[in-house]
Amino acid sequence: MRILGIDPGFDRLGVAVVEGDPSRPTLLWSGCVLPAKGAPAMRLGEVSRAVSAAIKGYAPDALGIETLFFSVNKKTALGVAEARGAVLAAAGLASLPVIECSPQQVKLAVTGYGGADKKSVESMIPKLLALPEKKRLDDELDAIAIGVTALSVGILRR
Repeated sequence: MRILGIDPGFDRLGVAVVEGDPSRPTLLWSGCVLPAKGAPAMRLGEVSRAVSAAIKGYAPDALGIETLFFSVNKKTALGVAEARGAVLAAAGLASLPVIECSPQQVKLAVTGYGGADKKSVESMIPKLLALPEKKRLDDELDAIAIGVTALSVGILRR
């Protein structure tokens, strides 16, 4: 099974493609989309185009995306919700099934503990799969973690 993992964001969108066995997944590609500053419609268009290109380029079996987590900053939450909408629209246009993962599910799947902190998740990613050497933003690592989680959930649904 191949999963396109997405960490939705208005300023940065983490994207990763993972496949294989959930106990030893393989990373095919990961990156971070940084939409140009400007009108929200243009930024969301970039998000949607990037997701559509990844769907076309990697032909995933499903898209994994983190559920919306409301923080204190409502402006940030609204931007993330809009980015999620652009991602979900791209998945819908491609008739791609969506697997939604809560932050607790991601933490549990990656670290074995649903209350783990962000640093614990980031430190476990290289232990779960081979990562080519490069500097990664936390959004990219989150997308990999979401992809690994969705891979586990997707295999269970089969």
